[in-house]
Amino acid sequence: MGLESVMFGRKLKNPMILASGILGMTRASLEAACENGCGAVTAKSLTLEPRKGHEGPNIVEVEDGLLNAMGYPNPGIVAGLKEFGGWKRSEALIISIVGKNKEEFAELAEKVDAAQKTLGATAIEAVMSCPHTPGYGTMAGQGAPECVASITSAIKKKTELPLIIKLSPSVPGEGKAAKAAEDAGADAINMGNSLGPGMVIDIHRKRPFLGFGVGGMSGPAIKPIVIRCVYDVYRSVKIPIIGTGGINSGRDAIEMMMAGATWVSAGSTAYYRGPEAFGQICREMEAWMKSNGVSKLKGMIGAAHD
Repeated sequence: MGLESVMFGRKLKNPMILASGILGMTRASLEAACENGCGAVTAKSLTLEPRKGHEGPNIVEVEDGLLNAMGYPNPGIVAGLKEFGGWKRSEALIISIVGKNKEEFAELAEKVDAAQKTLGATAIEAVMSCPHTPGYGTMAGQGAPECVASITSAIKKKTELPLIIKLSPSVPGEGKAAKAAEDAGADAINMGNSLGPGMVIDIHRKRPFLGFGVGGMSGPAIKPIVIRCVYDVYRSVKIPIIGTGGINSGRDAIEMMMAGATWVSAGSTAYYRGPEAFGQICREMEAWMKSNGVSKLKGMIGAAHD
């Protein structure tokens, strides 16, 4: 059974991608994710200037999921590109960027493009979907189709790298936003991010548990919502889709692909199953394909639409 895939001309050993923000703070952590089975990895999202992020606590376990409010802690684009530079592994490296407006996104993309000769990235991912950081993502209205189109167009003018637009499952009308991105030049859609914002109350302290108060929900509980989002986006665009959110088993990954995803992205699964989860998920996919007479991934992508 073959799990091989192709991402923008680069051959991948499997369609499993490490999601941004999980185990992606350093080059060493990205390499470890590759060793543990990922076919591609996404670096921690980078902003123009260094950010400390939100005050802790930053994460809390809830029923069938995790609620987090990190606030994009990162060393800034210059230090970040230096950390992730010189990528020579066969697995694809995706550089994630996040800005407050189209001008910031364009500047970030220009810096990534300028560093590409030594960076070795396969694509840029522009995140417009964080539900818990003021000035960014859904808290800045970036999920609206007109905003998605404007940012996408601004980025495409500054880079020759393939561009992935990461949308939110929290904003209605994912298909329209994805189509706006495609029309503006996006090369792929990453459909999924943490859902929310949500809140957990510490009943002993009588106040929100997270330092920021609210956070984004990830983990198994959000999978049905992301599956529906991927399904709708598949019907709206012709470019490839990354399905992100709630993948914790091979069956989850297959379900996401049948909804329309070409690749699947996961992060929280490392919390539930350990860092070896990515390779385990791929082996579970292979076992299912063997028992069901499926020889190639292509036969599963969008199968729920047939």
